[in-house]
Amino acid sequence: MNVQVSGHHVEVTQAIHAYVMSKLERIQRHFDQVIDVNVILSVQKLRQKAEISVHMRGKDIHVESDDEDLYAAIDLMMDKLNRQIIKHKQKAYAHPHDTLKRQPAEE
Repeated sequence: MNVQVSGHHVEVTQAIHAYVMSKLERIQRHFDQVIDVNVILSVQKLRQKAEISVHMRGKDIHVESDDEDLYAAIDLMMDKLNRQIIKHKQKAYAHPHDTLKRQPAEE
């Protein structure tokens, strides 16, 4: 998994980078087929904004959130991403019906 963390109008410190990486471990625990992750942290006047783009096999997911605190924005973003990845995983591995060979013969 390639992770890129960048900042717009904000310096990405080691603490922020480590915090984002610790949150991404939870995502990787649910779904391990993630190829690329791009995280953009930005400051716009009094709002702290966090965006993430996740590229995985078959789908790209983009999530963004904003809050007054950067760490709270990261938490909200990861919660949204977690829900979307679980939803994608359920759709990808859903088997709505059995094949015709495995269905019992009707009499």
